[in-house]
Amino acid sequence: MAFHFLNQELAIDLGTANTVIFQNDQIALDEPSIVAIDNQSGKCIALGQKAKLMHEKTNPGIKTVRPLRDGVIADFNAAEMMIRGFIKQVNSRHRSLFAPNLKLVVGIPSGSTEVEIRAVRDSSEHAGGRDVYLIYEPMAAALGIGLDVEAPKGNMVVDIGGGTTEIAVISLGGIVVQDSVRVAGDVFTADIQNYLRQQHVIKVGETTAEKIKIAVGAVLPQLDEEPEPFLVRGPNMMTGHPVEVLIPYQETAHCLDKSIARLESSIQQVLEQTPPELYSDIVENGIFLSGGGSLLRGLDKRLSEKMNIQFHVAEDPLRAVARGTCIALKNTENYSFLMR
Repeated sequence: MAFHFLNQELAIDLGTANTVIFQNDQIALDEPSIVAIDNQSGKCIALGQKAKLMHEKTNPGIKTVRPLRDGVIADFNAAEMMIRGFIKQVNSRHRSLFAPNLKLVVGIPSGSTEVEIRAVRDSSEHAGGRDVYLIYEPMAAALGIGLDVEAPKGNMVVDIGGGTTEIAVISLGGIVVQDSVRVAGDVFTADIQNYLRQQHVIKVGETTAEKIKIAVGAVLPQLDEEPEPFLVRGPNMMTGHPVEVLIPYQETAHCLDKSIARLESSIQQVLEQTPPELYSDIVENGIFLSGGGSLLRGLDKRLSEKMNIQFHVAEDPLRAVARGTCIALKNTENYSFLMR
């Protein structure tokens, strides 16, 4: 085909916390899903990492927006700005006189309503997508982990993202049982903020709470490899004086306990609804964890003990959905589970 360069294919994992774009089997972009907007003109000032540096540090003239909340588009305008801006960043490396024909495959939560699905499709089309395919995130995660989703056997995936945790049992190229729970990375971050407020009377922002989660986030009070305690600085809420607190991982395990228990009961419910033949496949192969939340220390061990089924953390769990979306992009003709 002579005009091959005019056709461009991108696989997009539109995450609540991060957006990852694959092009030609390579990561073309991996940035936080956040936009900084000028309040006067409504124009986008910064995207991704640059906007994240401004987050919680803005003046009244600038606002930072996370367009996705709980895995779905909460701010349509900002989402479109963000998708358009990211696609432009990827395209700026290949300058051409003509606007390329964009073919996009975008991951969406499995619990999305018709309205939410349309919001993602419209945003992608407004941002320049000619051919837009949508794929449910647990399906993309399963593909990205390397599971054979078309085989007549049960595979179970738990994808813990920023806004939602997607739990799905997959067989014969379709989702048999699924649940989309709004207990995920953002909830864990909020748990840490609340805990510090109540236990240490110290006020921290979302950004600091997220750093704590990454540095010492755990779900078991005893770990084999113990991370160093994390030093938190902030104002005492009573006196306003600066205070320093050392947070060991045991404290995060304690404050995340309730949220993890909610996650466990959702996984248990999905297992209860699974047909027995698929259930026995799952017991044999184990359950696969992906998404940033699966990096919480001790999570696979805690879940394995609770369910009596082996849990495996996918390699590079943060990008499993994006990798799967990329695989789907190459097989848009063959995969019946892609939505036009």
